[in-house]
Amino acid sequence: MQKIYRKLTKNQIERGIIFTSCLSETKSDEYGDATIHEVFKDADDIPETIRRLKDDKFFNNSQWSYNIIRD
Repeated sequence: MQKIYRKLTKNQIERGIIFTSCLSETKSDEYGDATIHEVFKDADDIPETIRRLKDDKFFNNSQWSYNIIRD
């Protein structure tokens, strides 16, 4: 699993999102093959949630090849 780091989109910032993790088969998080997890600025235990979403070792042998992280 390869991590790809990107900035949050304008839309995500407007919605109050501070972090996303997207498991994807391709280097893009814009297609239907993606599984996206979003962390909002008013969420509980933000540091622990982000730590867990960055830890993608569990998915190393899955269909997903990329973890696209936006923050």
